[in-house]
Amino acid sequence: MLYHIIIFAPLIGALIAGLAGTKFGRNIINEKLCMLLTTSFLFTSAILSWVSLVKVGINHEAVDIRVLRWMDVGSLKADWAFKIDTLTAVMLVVVNSVSALVHLYSWGYMSDDDYKPRFFSYLSLFTFFMLMLVTSNNFIQLFFGWEGVGLASYLLIGYYFKKDTANAASIKAFVTNRVGDVGLALGVMTVFLVFGSVNFDIVFSSILENSDRKLSFLSFELDALELIAALLFIGAMGKSAQFILHVWLPDAMEGPTPVSALIHAATMVTAGVFLICRASAIYDAAPITSGFITAIGAFTAFFAASVALVQNDIKRVIAYSTCSQLGYMFFAAGVGAYNAAMFHLFTHAFFKALLFLCAGSVIHAMHHEQDMRKMGGIWKKVPVTYIAMIIGTLAITGIGIPGTKIGFAGFFSKDAIIEAAYSAGAIGASDSATFAFWIGIVAALMTAFYSWRLIFMTFNGNYRGDQEIYAHAHESPLNMLVPLGLLSLGAVMAGVLFYSKFIGNYGDFWNGSLIINNPDHHVKIASENLYAAVEISALNGIEDNKHSGLFGWLFNLVHGYPFWVLLMPLLVSISGFSLAYLMYMRGEGASKHIRNIEDNGGSPLYNFLLNKWYIDEIYEMTIVKWVKKIGDIFWKIGDQKIIDGFGPDGISSAISRISKRLSKLHTGYLYHYAFVMLLGVALIIILVFRTVGS
Repeated sequence: MLYHIIIFAPLIGALIAGLAGTKFGRNIINEKLCMLLTTSFLFTSAILSWVSLVKVGINHEAVDIRVLRWMDVGSLKADWAFKIDTLTAVMLVVVNSVSALVHLYSWGYMSDDDYKPRFFSYLSLFTFFMLMLVTSNNFIQLFFGWEGVGLASYLLIGYYFKKDTANAASIKAFVTNRVGDVGLALGVMTVFLVFGSVNFDIVFSSILENSDRKLSFLSFELDALELIAALLFIGAMGKSAQFILHVWLPDAMEGPTPVSALIHAATMVTAGVFLICRASAIYDAAPITSGFITAIGAFTAFFAASVALVQNDIKRVIAYSTCSQLGYMFFAAGVGAYNAAMFHLFTHAFFKALLFLCAGSVIHAMHHEQDMRKMGGIWKKVPVTYIAMIIGTLAITGIGIPGTKIGFAGFFSKDAIIEAAYSAGAIGASDSATFAFWIGIVAALMTAFYSWRLIFMTFNGNYRGDQEIYAHAHESPLNMLVPLGLLSLGAVMAGVLFYSKFIGNYGDFWNGSLIINNPDHHVKIASENLYAAVEISALNGIEDNKHSGLFGWLFNLVHGYPFWVLLMPLLVSISGFSLAYLMYMRGEGASKHIRNIEDNGGSPLYNFLLNKWYIDEIYEMTIVKWVKKIGDIFWKIGDQKIIDGFGPDGISSAISRISKRLSKLHTGYLYHYAFVMLLGVALIIILVFRTVGS
């Protein structure tokens, strides 16, 4: 019963809120009651989700719950059922906790909106579909939830449907995700072809016996598991906005800011990471695809961070930051550190939702202004938001003391990913791991720079916008500040409280929900990191864990790693902060920097990054333009001229012309009709005599 409440409470809320938006419903349920019910249902689900994490993650009470028989066609059998293990419990906490706080936050942010029941209905509907995805015990149900969140995100991104940009953004997100979903659908079909089942337990338990399975396609012999892994990853690339299929994520900021926090910070965009971790048994047996995931994830982390360096829209900076952090999660999964990937997903939910909601608080205070060039010096107007934004920034930049348990959430999770990449590269477990390690370091430097740039341009220095807006700027109401406080607590404490569970207690906490069949291929990291420590020590000739010389201490092992590996993320974070401070705070600070760019038009590199590496323009020239032309040909020639011209339009127009001519015979005079009748009778008599005569 516990899990039925957790999962179906958001659906009930969505139905009630949706009904309240109809003419019939408005007579029964007013706006306040609708908002109260949906928010209460989500907080109920969130609280019970934490209970489930204790029951499953600590007490190991994993269960499979069958709801009803769903598909039973030949050998294809798929129940509607809930797979409740540690991986599911973690996702339940993430999805429901963030969604509950977003519901509460929306009371203040959407206070002036005319369609609040519809908005809250969409939020709850999205949450339900996300719960369908993470609780699935088979690939068919996962696909159902996967498409459901795609639908809900389309509705939420295009919520302001009277804005052309919002409509375009929702269509872009929907179409881009459908491209990835083709890969996911083909992957699910291939799973059924190879294993004869879509049930997770059956598929994952049959990996070893199908490890040498080959599939013939055209004249090629393809490794079955590599093909499945690659196809599933294409779906994950679309949903989690990895490079090439990332283009929808920044434009999705056209939706209300609570939508950005819910979908693009903590839930939908992490679905791809969840899929990879859920199918860890498959990816562990597919080293080529895993290496590709590592490379794509690392490159996405670098690419998105580089674009975020120069963006001026406060929400777009955070959106590209999300894309970059997802890259970290993917390359962690690529090197086999699935627990580190899930740990970063967990902590990221708190500090990224916090950053988005802080941005929403700023936008609310600044009367919907989002351009940071028109802000500055507003910290006195919104002191609570300012403090919360700094906490989120310290978390995402991974500030902490290496070798200790002192630090913000991102310090524990992001550093665990970087350490895992170093381990995998050092022992030769992954060819792309060393590349990912160094890219992760560079991306951490850029993360610190653009995060503090956002702080300095928005809150510090001199105000650069409309004085009338500044005069009326104010702190957000309590129903918006309470979620900021709770998320700030998570951004501070989530890392230190859960590190020993997610990372240090790998086998016990995850209890088989992250499956590794081949431990020699991937690296499992732990707090003491015994496995990696032994291997790295042997490779580096370290026997007594002590190096002599001026910089020998940098190579001494701490928790199984050379100390410089632990120190490097902190050093680049401090460097990024220092560089941002020098550019945007020293002297005239941001005002001078902005003025110089506007006067000189920016350098080629600046414009290259500002225009997002011209990826959208490349898509426009190579794909979109030609697809539109082909579409016009099919529409104007194939549909209108051929099908309609010879079909309904041709026939209907011919009948219309004939009927108009025949209508002229209807004069209304009786003797005309009598004359026609006589002609008819005469014609019949002639035909009868001709027939009889023959």
